[in-house]
Amino acid sequence: MERLSPAQLLAERAAGALVVDTRTPAHRAAQGEFPGALVIDRTVLEWRLDPTCPYRVPEATGWDLRVVLVCRHGYSSSLAAASLRAIGLSRATDLDGGVERWMAEGFAVHHGPVDLRE
Repeated sequence: MERLSPAQLLAERAAGALVVDTRTPAHRAAQGEFPGALVIDRTVLEWRLDPTCPYRVPEATGWDLRVVLVCRHGYSSSLAAASLRAIGLSRATDLDGGVERWMAEGFAVHHGPVDLRE
């Protein structure tokens, strides 16, 4: 799986990729919200993105959906991307280095509302 840099994530998002933030509420409060991301708890990620599940998010339109996951450091997002690939979302990937790298490279976060999907 090719993991993305912050600049690559921006390009993927501009091309229509779905960006999903799986960080805990505490990590989001401490670091800030990731711009343009849906927030989906890691514990429900697979069934919320499975296009055949009746409880999926509306954005989960097909198995070819490009999903880019973000977490705090880029570790759990890698495991989550591998799990999504295992259920058939073969284009799933993540942000290498997570939100920590995103901020270290000068990209902004925000403290406003978030698109939370439970």
